[in-house]
Amino acid sequence: MGRIAAIGAEAEVRGFGLAGVLVLPAEDDESARAAWRALPADVALVILGPGAAAAVDPPVGTGTAPIVAVIPR
Repeated sequence: MGRIAAIGAEAEVRGFGLAGVLVLPAEDDESARAAWRALPADVALVILGPGAAAAVDPPVGTGTAPIVAVIPR
């Protein structure tokens, strides 16, 4: 079983830490891309804030790990 991570503006993702999610605050595009590249290998699900999702452009729906969920605006 893999871990869950959340990348996005701190206000969007900080609460996930209360549930044991690895929180990676990213206030701009570059920090979102850096957080994505630095994800540990055991992360199975990544929750992205809308800005982080636009910056990272994750491979959604490709069937490859990790699974990606985007917080709606």
